[in-house]
Amino acid sequence: MTAGPPVVLDAMGGDHGPAETVAGAVLARRAHHVPITLVGDEPCLTSELRRHNATGEIAVVHADGAVPMAERGPAAAILATSSLAIGCRLVGSGAGAAFVSAGSTGAVVSCAVRGIGRSGVLRPALAVALPSLRGGASVLVDAGATADPSPAMVAQFALLGVGYARAVLGRPDPVVGLLSIGSEPGKGNRLTCQAAELLAALPVRFHGNIEGHDVLAGTVDVIVTDGFTGNVVLKNVEGCVRTALAMVAEAGIASPDRLAEVARRYDPETHGGAALLGLGGTVVVAHGSSRAADIARACVVAYALAGQDPADGIEAGGVAVEPVP
Repeated sequence: MTAGPPVVLDAMGGDHGPAETVAGAVLARRAHHVPITLVGDEPCLTSELRRHNATGEIAVVHADGAVPMAERGPAAAILATSSLAIGCRLVGSGAGAAFVSAGSTGAVVSCAVRGIGRSGVLRPALAVALPSLRGGASVLVDAGATADPSPAMVAQFALLGVGYARAVLGRPDPVVGLLSIGSEPGKGNRLTCQAAELLAALPVRFHGNIEGHDVLAGTVDVIVTDGFTGNVVLKNVEGCVRTALAMVAEAGIASPDRLAEVARRYDPETHGGAALLGLGGTVVVAHGSSRAADIARACVVAYALAGQDPADGIEAGGVAVEPVP
């Protein structure tokens, strides 16, 4: 990779705190040549860097506070001295190429919107690439950023997903499906039905409704839903994969190597977290339980995504823009 502005890493986020985030930063720097700036408690981070003989190798920006993992709402953004808020402002000012955090998703979204700003969208959305049965991956969007969106927001999520599929997955003309309780037109709740009408009028390849069993089947390239449903789907997929692999391993009907390969495809270390789309800069949200290898992968993904804008041209997408509070 060529040199450029660093990835800004919230070193205080996640369940395992600075010990794993700093180790992940060192791994990303040394194994993948990703420039990193750590944000957090400077004495603590300096001590952790010293353990890895990495003092002077990775920059540190001090932050007085940290947003608790239990924080979910906009109140987190008020903590102007937190590592989350300072990190987002660094990216918003151009001092960083991208921002990575394993902190609370709600807090990351709030701080990112304030510190970096939206890019022509009503609300940001989380995009996660899920491996499909046919090979490759499908993009699930929204995976948890906006739990209660309007139909217009859901339609814009589709445009963000199409941009992501083109920029990241290399799909020149992605097919979009709307997650619902039935594939027939008109099936679903009020939000889904109204969003379907908007999607049908957009300049995208709209497949129509898809169902839960289509999520991993590769039926479409972009799976669109609200953030509440998307997050439930994502957690369900992760849990079902773990359970199914454990049952197969117990039955002894597949080789351990093959099971490990399947597990790897769904591991956060492989996909590097979720990209928060619709902002004026790149943000990747790593899993709260991320260890060093997961953090490193998230930093690599963020660095690769920096400069690519899946929201480019979204204002011409034909979705009516509502007032944003």
